[in-house]
Amino acid sequence: MMLVPDDRTGIDNSGTIVDVPIEFSAAPLRVEPTSRPDIRHFPAEHMQLIHQELLSLIRPERLGEPRNEDKQELRLAINNIITRHRMPYSGVERDQLAEQVLDQVYGYGPLQPLIDDDTVDDILVNTHATVYVERKGLIERTNARFHSKEHLMHIVDRIVSAVGRHVDESSPMVDARLSNGSRVNVIIPPLAIDGPCVSIRKFGTHPLTADTLVANKSITPEMLEFLAAAVKAKLCLLISGGTGAGKTTLLNVLSSFIGARERIITIEDSAELQLQQEHVVRLECRPANVEGRGEILQRQLVINALRMRPDRIVLGEVRGEEAMDLLQAMNTGHDGSLATIHANSPRDAITRLESMVLRGSANLPDRAIKQQIASAIHLVVQVSRLSDGRRCITNIAEISGMQGDVLTTHEIFTFDKRGVDSHGMVHGTFRGTGLPPERCTGIIAPAGINLSRGIFQNSMEV
Repeated sequence: MMLVPDDRTGIDNSGTIVDVPIEFSAAPLRVEPTSRPDIRHFPAEHMQLIHQELLSLIRPERLGEPRNEDKQELRLAINNIITRHRMPYSGVERDQLAEQVLDQVYGYGPLQPLIDDDTVDDILVNTHATVYVERKGLIERTNARFHSKEHLMHIVDRIVSAVGRHVDESSPMVDARLSNGSRVNVIIPPLAIDGPCVSIRKFGTHPLTADTLVANKSITPEMLEFLAAAVKAKLCLLISGGTGAGKTTLLNVLSSFIGARERIITIEDSAELQLQQEHVVRLECRPANVEGRGEILQRQLVINALRMRPDRIVLGEVRGEEAMDLLQAMNTGHDGSLATIHANSPRDAITRLESMVLRGSANLPDRAIKQQIASAIHLVVQVSRLSDGRRCITNIAEISGMQGDVLTTHEIFTFDKRGVDSHGMVHGTFRGTGLPPERCTGIIAPAGINLSRGIFQNSMEV
């Protein structure tokens, strides 16, 4: 990195900018801190002073992603600035102050430590002074905060501009994505009364595996065996659940059972899936531009995907008129398709799907819609987040067909909640209903997959 010297600094034999040695009197700065302690809030005037002086030392073309050696040099420069202005900070405090200033220059300010923290799943900025995070399914308040609403808006602008978006009073809501794949939603005044609000959904760099779900007691081995067989036999699955229940995580796990020779096309509103197969084509919707033009909806991508010779279509979330096109794809040779939907139970998921299809095909009779669903979808898998933060599969139901004008379902596995102990942990029983799903087993068995009838009778207490 090239730094520009000023009249308070010199250049040593190696070309590195340093302060005049006689001014160096405080404890030295550790160049590579091993960990980040709890966030300390330094005076805004100190942060701004160091930030401004540091920017004066960095050439504009070097404001991109820095190398490790660049950051080491910048930490030394920050330490020299602290010493020159006689700021009363210890060596550890200098480390913290340097990291926060570098986060302002290259990262996302007070949010950067939370983004780097692998234990954090969600970051929720309610106002510039209030930041919450979710860890292991539970929400807790942090001591991170911004100096002002303007400081928060500066970080917001940095986030959205990185993906070619903008946010202002005329366009006060925006979805964006960080470089690490995390999904960001921003809403600002006048819609957000108390100031800008930011929600960040993080995605782990190492996707959970099926074994992890079993170890976490989110699913039993028998349930997993059945779902794996269903995916391999190309049954069509709908994963249902509330916000943050783990639908996408389960979809990633189940997709791991798709054969390596199959061509998979994923369609998402905001790219979140992390499929491990090699032959994957990823499609993502496009929002309208500043002039309100150029928007590409999921329905258009589903229609286009049918022309791309897919073996499987994986829809990140069914949320609108594309539901009709997805059902038609499932009914016309694209077996084994997977999708998620927001709903509180398998029955609610089916009802929501009916309403979405009706929205896309207003002239279609209710009975015809139900017949399409009954023919296309084999299983509805319900995922829930329990009160202790744990996610688990609470219901697996088969869509068994039609009785008159009623679409019928058959529960295969359920989770019966017994209660909560003194530590707030939820206890219950995963239970098979004992009746094999005739429609599903009629497809799984001819695919050469043998399932024992005993797996539908086992139970496990957690």
